[in-house]
Amino acid sequence: MNRIDKLFQKKRKNILSIYITAGYPLIDSTTEIIKYLSDSGVDMIEIGMPFSDPLADGPVIQGSSEQALKNGMNIKLLFDQLADIRKTITIPLLLMGYINPVLRFGMENFCRKCADTGIDGIILPDLTPELYSEHYSGLFEESGLYNILLISPQTDDERIMMIDRISRGFVYMVSSSSTTGIRRSFSGGQIAYFRRIMEMKLHNPLMIGFGISDKGSFDIACREAAGAIIGSAFIKMLYEKGADPEVIRRFINEVST
Repeated sequence: MNRIDKLFQKKRKNILSIYITAGYPLIDSTTEIIKYLSDSGVDMIEIGMPFSDPLADGPVIQGSSEQALKNGMNIKLLFDQLADIRKTITIPLLLMGYINPVLRFGMENFCRKCADTGIDGIILPDLTPELYSEHYSGLFEESGLYNILLISPQTDDERIMMIDRISRGFVYMVSSSSTTGIRRSFSGGQIAYFRRIMEMKLHNPLMIGFGISDKGSFDIACREAAGAIIGSAFIKMLYEKGADPEVIRRFINEVST
């Protein structure tokens, strides 16, 4: 069974996923940060594959991607660094990024390396459900990978139902139509959107991303979905305080307890 399914069977609420940028702040930081996050009680980790044109990302994650690329991070190096990660890490790991670098690497090769490494899911915001279903779903299934699809406030009900039908693991519910970033609260319109989706009673669990930055926003998101994803706030903390294990533990505790 995929580790994502195991997680949602074991824990149905208050699931905390953290986004990190591979190769940030240092080229060899990735596996250490994964270990520190796992030791701190994080439920799931999304590992960002840095890209030179990250259209969906706000300035904090864009900056981390630029630095990671300057550090020399690429998909091949990331797989090399993650080669032994499953000797110590048992929580779900996902790769998140954009389709162009993956296509340059080769989709078949990419899926095979994910399977060999122990990656559970992929998030490619610019891989449309139609393109995935027509060209890549077989590769993902053969590799035991879940393709995590996104919905937003602009996604109509018919498309949401279609995305839910072809999804496995969870549906990524983007909180707003803007880029990623740090926000302190949700608007009434966003709350209404969350509740509209919950009332649709989708087959897959929902995780809310974009704008989750602290305990308050995490708690609100967890009332409206199975859990939430924190990215920019964690990357900003790494920039300000470094990848110290105690600092990471304190950040996670302040959000989740």
